Amino acid sequence: MAQKIQIFDTTLRDGEQVPGCHLKTEEKIVIARELEALGVDVIEAGFPISSPGDFLSVVEISKAVKETTVCGLTRAKKEDIDVAAEALHHAKHGRIHTGIGSSDVHIKHKFKSTRQQVLEQGVWAVQYAKSKGFEVEFYAEDAGRADLAFLVQMTEAVIAAGASVVNIPDTTGYCLPHLYGKRIQYLFENVKNIDKAIISVHCHNDLGLATANTVSGVINGARQVEVTINGIGERAGNTSLEEVAMIFQVHQDLGFSSGIKPEKIYALSKLVSGMMHMPVQANKAIVGANAFAHSSGIHQDGFLKHSENYEIINPAAVGVPSSSIVLTARSGRAALKHRMELLGYHYEGEDLNTLYENFLLLADEKKEVKDEDLMVLAVNLPVLVK
Repeated sequence: MAQKIQIFDTTLRDGEQVPGCHLKTEEKIVIARELEALGVDVIEAGFPISSPGDFLSVVEISKAVKETTVCGLTRAKKEDIDVAAEALHHAKHGRIHTGIGSSDVHIKHKFKSTRQQVLEQGVWAVQYAKSKGFEVEFYAEDAGRADLAFLVQMTEAVIAAGASVVNIPDTTGYCLPHLYGKRIQYLFENVKNIDKAIISVHCHNDLGLATANTVSGVINGARQVEVTINGIGERAGNTSLEEVAMIFQVHQDLGFSSGIKPEKIYALSKLVSGMMHMPVQANKAIVGANAFAHSSGIHQDGFLKHSENYEIINPAAVGVPSSSIVLTARSGRAALKHRMELLGYHYEGEDLNTLYENFLLLADEKKEVKDEDLMVLAVNLPVLVK
C-alpha cells in the first residue's frame, strides 16, 4: 500500500500574498470549495489578524467546507492566536498554524532575540494554541538555514508542548534537494518524540527547487506537503500542488499517494489564474499552455506514432482536453499531413512535398500556422478526400 501524504494547500494564504492577487471573501469561498472537491486535506484559509477581510474569509470558509481541515496562520503571539481561534469557531476541523523563526539570521536580525527566548516563545505559543481546543501545527520559519542541533531541540520541544504537525520550511528557497532531504532525515534520527507528530515541508522556489526539495523531504520522512495551485506564492512562489501530486502518480515506485483527484487539476488551475489575474507561464509543468503541445518535427512524428514517445502523462488525466500539434517552421511532414487530414484533406507523395514547401514559406513568415492558413494552402493545392 502506498503511504498517504497529506496535502496542505496555502493558495488562499501564501498564494494570495502575491502583489495583485488579492481575493474577495466570496472568491475565496469558491476556490476553497473547489480545493475540497480536488481532495486537499488542509486549506490554509488566511492570516486572521492581518486584516478584517482575512478574518472574515477564515470564518466563512470554515462554514463553507464540509470535511477538509481549515487552518489559520498566526505569529507566536497571544492576540494572533486569540483572533485565529475566534475565526475558526465554525470549522468542523480547525487547525491553528503558529510559529517563529528558527535560523540565527531570523533570531538575530528579525526578532533581535536569542535561541533560548524564541524556543520558549514557540513552546508557549503551541501550548496556548492547544488550549483553544484546536489541532496545532508549528512552523520553524527559515528551518532550511537553521542550526541543525537547535532545530532538533525546537522540534522536540514543540512536539512535547502539543504540536501534532511540525512544519520545516525552506522559507527562502535556499536549500539543495539532497541537503534538504538530509535535514529531514536528521530530524527523524535525532528528535526523540518525532513519532508523535507529522513532519511537514513548505518550500519556496527562489532557486527553482521547491518541488524537488518537497519530494526529497517526503522521501526522507515528511508526510505533509504545503503547496499552492500553479505554484503561486511569495517572491518566486511555492511548491506547485499539481507537480507534487503527479510526481506521486507517475513515480508509483516511490510508494506515495495523495487524495488529489487529478482530473480536476486543470480546471482549478484556470479558475485560480483567472480570479487572481495571475497568468500561468506557457511552459509550466502540468497546467501550462505548452505542457502537452508539440511543435518540433521529430517530436511530432514520434508523438503521432505513439503518444508515450513524448508524453509521460495522458493530458485527460489532469483535465486537459487533449494534446496539441502546433505547426511552426520546425514542424515536419508528418504533422502537416495529420493536421490536413483533420481538416478533410489527404496528401501523398509529390503533392505532400509541394504542400510542405509552400507551408515552410508561410511558416517562416509566421510564428504559428493556424487552420485558416492551411485552408488557404489547400485552395491553392486541392486534394480533397471528402
